[in-house]
Amino acid sequence: MRADNLTLLTDLYELTMMQGYFKNPTDQTVIFDVFYRDNPFHGSYAIMAGLEQMIHYIEKLTFTDEDIQYLRSLDLFEEDFLEYLRDFHFSGDIYAIPEGTVIFPREPMIKIIAPVMEAQLVETAILNIINHQSLIATKASRIAYAAKGDGVMEFGLRRAQGPDAGLYGARAAVIGGCIGTSNVLAGKMFDVPVLGTHAHSWIMSFPDEYTAFKTYAKLYPDACILLVDTYDTLKSGVPNAIRVFKEMQEEGIRLKKYGIRLDSGDLAYLSKQAYQMLCDAGFPDAVISASSDLDENLIYSLKTQQAKINSWGVGTNLITSKGNPAFGGVYKLAAIQDKDGDGFTPKIKLSENTEKVTNPGNKTIYRIYNKNNGKIKADLICLADETFDEDEPITIFDPIDTWKRTKIRGGNYTLRELLVPIFKKGECVYTSPSVMELHKICQRELNTLWDESRRLVNPQEVFVDLSQKLYDIKKRLLDEIGSEKEE
Repeated sequence: MRADNLTLLTDLYELTMMQGYFKNPTDQTVIFDVFYRDNPFHGSYAIMAGLEQMIHYIEKLTFTDEDIQYLRSLDLFEEDFLEYLRDFHFSGDIYAIPEGTVIFPREPMIKIIAPVMEAQLVETAILNIINHQSLIATKASRIAYAAKGDGVMEFGLRRAQGPDAGLYGARAAVIGGCIGTSNVLAGKMFDVPVLGTHAHSWIMSFPDEYTAFKTYAKLYPDACILLVDTYDTLKSGVPNAIRVFKEMQEEGIRLKKYGIRLDSGDLAYLSKQAYQMLCDAGFPDAVISASSDLDENLIYSLKTQQAKINSWGVGTNLITSKGNPAFGGVYKLAAIQDKDGDGFTPKIKLSENTEKVTNPGNKTIYRIYNKNNGKIKADLICLADETFDEDEPITIFDPIDTWKRTKIRGGNYTLRELLVPIFKKGECVYTSPSVMELHKICQRELNTLWDESRRLVNPQEVFVDLSQKLYDIKKRLLDEIGSEKEE
């Protein structure tokens, strides 16, 4: 679960291809892009996450004696190749969009520039790490958006698909918008707040509900959230909670964080009734927390019904990414270094599906912001050596429907290059922010989206365009390949 060396976390064909390259010697340096084609959840964006774990993976990339012995046992690999693996390490460059950043389809989230064998080996693990955490961070951002400023807690460990999914899913959820997690190990590993209340079994283990509440309140007076639906929410649970809160006041115990949790029933109706009961008793500031198979759609519905819930515990549907079980990140060859080492020859993958045709070459991404309000106007994928002057006009166009063009006047926009260096010549040159810092970064990033692009249903697409130079190269390659086809 917390293995320090994930070198064999790969598909077999990565290793068989490596041996093929080894047996047919080449010192080719290549460029691979990691990107995704479609936004998850029918949304208009995703959240980049998983970079810190990817860095750890690359830094620890080495074949142990045990690894080599296992590979030998497969009877697939020759001894000279296995001996080569003994001294293997990653020596290339990696660029990536920082964690917490809003990202869009078809743009490189990560760019790997390395000898072909090294670039091939790291494909599977990078996709595994980035796909999972970006998916959960994106789901969390949608849930937090639906909650409209209320705190969202990640409660999914017991339903996660294994310990790693629970741990790194919790990390990603906090980046995406959750204020904390119930996962204690995640709290320790990533220095994030751990949160929780108590279970129905706590209530049932006492002679009566009142005694269970009072005992819990004495133990945790500063975090006294009582689960009120074990027997009867409105006739028993809420009245007993109010009784305990009154007794705490009478005993001179200052109520800091206190309230109730609803875990079943009609949450809109029950929360309104409970709120009125709490107000009538003099506790209008009590927290009303809810759990019970929540997701962004149910939370949004409850908010529109004016439910009096101000804290949300989301478990299964967050940690398992209900509605979108996998993030569609792919890893595609984009260029091969020229023999003289001075440049790269762009490569393109064709497909019968237009959206699966790749963007060739050594690329970077510029985000174009409205200078007045800081909102995103578009992302521009261009060649790595292209530069732009913010004081000059810039024309962007749809790479499919090229007649759709927009000219942005100079001085009306700002640019930010998204890809930053992570590894240079095999050495990490990047320091990852803490998870709570990434949480803040992500919130700032989400605020650069227009409201129309954040809505949960039929959001407005954010444009991802190609520079004229990149478009011309792509078109030339498509024309060349097309001219070679014969009927």
